[in-house]
Amino acid sequence: MHYGIIAAGEGSRLVSEGVSLPKPLVRLNGVPMIKRLIDIFMQSSPESLSVIVNEQMTEVREFLRGLDLPVPLNLVVKTTPSSMHSFYEVSKVIPEGKFCLTTVDTIFREDDFRKYIDAFIADDKAEGYMAVTPFIDDEKPLYVATDNELRITGFLDTPADGVRYVSGGIYGLTPKAVDVLDRCMTDGVARMRNYQRRLVEAGLDLRAYVIDKIIDVDHAGDIATAQEFIK
Repeated sequence: MHYGIIAAGEGSRLVSEGVSLPKPLVRLNGVPMIKRLIDIFMQSSPESLSVIVNEQMTEVREFLRGLDLPVPLNLVVKTTPSSMHSFYEVSKVIPEGKFCLTTVDTIFREDDFRKYIDAFIADDKAEGYMAVTPFIDDEKPLYVATDNELRITGFLDTPADGVRYVSGGIYGLTPKAVDVLDRCMTDGVARMRNYQRRLVEAGLDLRAYVIDKIIDVDHAGDIATAQEFIK
């Protein structure tokens, strides 16, 4: 499995709340957030790791370059206007094949993630494998509509009858999904949620994989919550 991490955001909310470290280097139980994520990936059939950071993140850049990894590291340094644009930039260096992409502040338990990756690897039909959760932690959640077999039928900004899950920010994707991303960039589409809607419109076979709890670290108060969650 190839892995990608979007770590190009400014983390402005954390900074405004007194957190001095760049978001990827914020420690959870003593481990930088990005290192914890990479360690989990390296235990889940890794083939490569691709990461995008913004041009101001010199500390993060040097931290990543100092890691001793068992797989190739593709590091992209570029400031982008959105996570979808960051995905586009990092997609250029992710090798061909199935890959899993997350943002750096997506927090989940190791066992849950390994089961998700094993399921994605084993599924030879799905063209996208999206982690979803019934736990709503995001300020602006993306609701995920599914059929009875957990095929994704839509992505919604607001709740709807029968919609039980929200996006967990863990995206298992295939080269067909990158083709849709390229078209989104050509068409001027912005935001990851609109890209995901395009995946549905393009007729890709998208599957939802349910994880009980996934949280984000957006505010200073989220750090303690995340530490307790993964302890």
